[in-house]
Amino acid sequence: MAIVFETNNFLIVAPEKPHVSRSDGGHLVVVPKVEVEDRTKLTAPLAIELMKLTMLSGEALRTVMTTRGIEIGRINYQDNGNWTPHLHIHIYGRAKGAVLQPYGTPLHSPATRKEFEAMPTLEPLNEDDVAEIKSEIGRLLQSEKYRNF
Repeated sequence: MAIVFETNNFLIVAPEKPHVSRSDGGHLVVVPKVEVEDRTKLTAPLAIELMKLTMLSGEALRTVMTTRGIEIGRINYQDNGNWTPHLHIHIYGRAKGAVLQPYGTPLHSPATRKEFEAMPTLEPLNEDDVAEIKSEIGRLLQSEKYRNF
């Protein structure tokens, strides 16, 4: 997994085997560095930081992919944890021109880890995407909206 952004408490990563392909909008994951089963186990400061990072991730993914020619109409945020009992938030870009995961329809995920592992590998975000998303997160952190979050 490519590390997109890191704080003392969390990682934002771009998975090598995404649930949503690059051309369908892309996929990021926000992962706490401490192992917790779900968000109710986080301290208040960590919960606030998690919310901030999911917002930053979604906003940066939408901006960058749209400027790179993949028009993102919506971001889906999902806290699954069904296969791994470790809190992590999926950030899914939903491209208006998506083919495999059509825009305006529910995201289709395999029911089991075994089904996921048997799926063909979708195109992940590339190095340039990751670098631009990281840069956009840095820019957003300087904005009025996020500066004092």
